[in-house]
Order: sequence, then structure tokens, then C-alpha cells
Amino acid sequence: MSDIEAPLPENRAPRVAICGRPNVGKSTLFNRLAGKRIALVADEPGVTRDRKEAWGELYGRKVQLIDTAGLEEAPPDSLPGRMRASTGTAVEQADLVLFVIDSRAGLLPEDRHFAAWLRRAGKPVIVVANKSEGRGGGSAALEAYALGLGEPVAISAEHNEGVSDLIDQILDALPATIGDGEPEGERPLHLALVGRPNAGKSTLLNRLLGEERSITGPEPGLTRDAIAAELTDGTGTRYRLFDTAGLRKRARVEAGLEKLSTSSTLEALKFADTVVLAIDAHEGIHDQDLQIARLVEREGRACVIALTKWDLVEDRDKTRRVIKDRLESSLSQLKGIVTVPLSAETGEGMSKLLPAVREADVIWNKRVSTGALNRWFEGALERFPPPLVEGRRLKLRYITQVKARPPSFAMFGTRCEMTPETYQRYLMNSLREQFHLEGTPLRLSLRGTKNPYADD
Repeated sequence: MSDIEAPLPENRAPRVAICGRPNVGKSTLFNRLAGKRIALVADEPGVTRDRKEAWGELYGRKVQLIDTAGLEEAPPDSLPGRMRASTGTAVEQADLVLFVIDSRAGLLPEDRHFAAWLRRAGKPVIVVANKSEGRGGGSAALEAYALGLGEPVAISAEHNEGVSDLIDQILDALPATIGDGEPEGERPLHLALVGRPNAGKSTLLNRLLGEERSITGPEPGLTRDAIAAELTDGTGTRYRLFDTAGLRKRARVEAGLEKLSTSSTLEALKFADTVVLAIDAHEGIHDQDLQIARLVEREGRACVIALTKWDLVEDRDKTRRVIKDRLESSLSQLKGIVTVPLSAETGEGMSKLLPAVREADVIWNKRVSTGALNRWFEGALERFPPPLVEGRRLKLRYITQVKARPPSFAMFGTRCEMTPETYQRYLMNSLREQFHLEGTPLRLSLRGTKNPYADD
């Protein structure tokens, strides 16, 4: 039995890595095979920096697709060198490699160099001659025979030409597999890592995974697209982690690619259950950190704050105190939010992060019985009766929880919708304290009862 035909471990879908020079259309092909827009695509080289993974279904067969950074010859400690190392890891993990070239540009020396590198890697390879649309596209692709990697497949990923032929080739080359490759059990907890550029999000992801999954370095803004990865911790809890691009102030976001990166981060935030907000403890808390926290609250996500780069902080007591005071004064809508000082570089404090995430998720999913709610409600109204509005006192009658994720409540009563914001805040703070709903967004809707004789 050949290496190509060797069966995979049970319930493990085959992995297909897509690699090639920058700007040959790898991410466009990745999106096409995945059946949806996942990776950022822009008309400039070097958009993809980290490898990105997604499930694809090719004529009913599940495969794990891996999009990679453009291959470039560079010193190992440079950014292109680190990107190439990440691509090398993807190739090592893959069962099949799609080597993409640009038919319009023809074969370049870099294509020949990296084709030789792939031959040495010993992985099954399909040469994909992309951008072969229109007349002459197929004939231009024939030049790729010179790579010595077999017959090239001429396609246009952008226009969906030849992609069905490529899928046939992929399915023929893939090893046998048992099962559909998807993990069994409950849906994983979706956890997004957000923060300003260079706050240590990618280093944090790599420490959690125990591997160099995201490219890191001193350069701010290395991560451009939301990177997803799977993790199972010691308690058996499964996570779907999303490392996101750093969020800058809107006025400083430049046109084009950075706007796409910001959009990708916001999209990841919408799909998250819980968010870890990375704040550089060495620099201290910035206004932009608070703006991101408010964005998390508006999206209704549970939140834990990771005080990163804790190993660089000299006066730790003072730093804790300053950050705590700033959060209490400026982030009342997430009162009691948990902060975890840690260093992803050294591993200090990392053992406390996922337990805090699990606890935040429990609170975010919490439901309170109507009976318990109304016993608290009666006491809260007795301690501080509702204020007068237009010379008349509000008659607040009862409250109930309408949903969780985040905990959302509806309050009923005559002219209830006129309840002042100050009294609403009193009720929410009391509710949060009574039922231990610290650090999670709360929602309160006001539903008045109409007097049927009011218009007579």
C-alpha cells in the first residue's frame, strides 16, 4: 500500500494545505473550497500571515483545509522567515499539499525553489495553476510541468473555473479515512482573544495551544485575520479559540486591508461566547482598552481581562490597584469583571486563565427562577421605593428572566417604561450582587401595562 493510500487514524479527517508564493490566490482558493468567505482576500501580496484552518466538504467528504502565508526566502528571525516556518509546520501536518502558482505570471525562480522544497518534504502534491481563466489560460498552465510535481490543474479560483476538476484530483489523492473527522460531544466554548495591537494575544494563543500557531514578534499588527484553533483542557472542556487582529481607534484605522482586519475581528466577536480582553499590564490600561471592553459588553459577551506581560511589571501591587480603580470607575456595566495577571512568555499565571473563562461562561449562561427573582425584587423596592415621575409614583409589579447568554430580564408595571436610568442602574447593581452575576453583561427591558380606560 502506498503512502497516499495509507488509512488515517479513526475519526480523523484528512488535512489539505494550500501553499505557494505571495499573491497567487491561495486564500481565494481556500475560501472557494471551504464554500464561504473565511480568509481575508485583497489585491496585494502578504495578506495572509498565519495559517488558517476551516472544514470543507468536497462532494460529501469532510476535509480540513489549511491556508498558509506566502512562501518567501528570508532569514529565520525575520517576519517572512517566521511566516515560512509556520507554512512548514502546516506542510508537515498535511496529508496533501496544493502548490499554487500564478499562470499569468508564469513560472518564477521562487516557484522552482519551493517546488524542490516540497519534493524534499515527501508529501503528496497537486500543482494548481491559478488565474488560468480565459483563452490561453490552460496552455499557460502547461509550463508548470517543469516543476516535476506531476500534471498541473488549471483553474480560476476567483471565477470558479476548473475547481470541480481540482476537487476530483484532491479526492483521488487523499488517503482513506474512517468517520467524518469532527469531534464528538457538545459544542465547544467559543473563546475570542481581543485587544489593542501588540497586547500579546498571539503569544497567549500559542501558550494555550503549546505550539507556535500564530506568528509573534515585536512588530505591532502582525495578526491580520481571525485565526481559529481547537483546544481541550485538563477538565475535558473543548474550546474553539479565535486570535484576532488588534483593534485601534477608528480614526487611526487606515483604508483597505486594515478595515478588512477590523471587520474580521468584529465578526469573530459576534460568534464568541466568552472574550478574553488582553491588556498590556506593563503599559497600563488605555482608553482604547475600555472602548474594546464596552464593545464586548454591547455585543453581550462574557468577558475576562488578561493582564499580559506581567513579568515586565515592577510594582505589581500598584499596577493592580490602578487598573482595578480604572475599571470600577469607567466600566460599571461589567462590574466585578475578573482580571488574571499572567505572562504568556514565561507561563506565569496561565493556569488561572481557563478556570476564569469557564466560570465567566457559567455566569453568562445562568438562569434565575422567577420566584427567587421576585423575592429579591420586593426587597429591592422596599429598600429604595421607585421615584416619582411627573408627580406620580411608578407601580413596578414583577420581574422575570426572559433568556440567558447574556442574562436578560423583563420588568413589568404601570408606566414601567418611564423608569429613570438611575433607578434602573440601582436595580441592575442589586440584581448582579444578589445572584452573583459579576463581570457579565445584563439586559433589562421595561414593559408597561396600559390602562384600557386611559383614552376614554
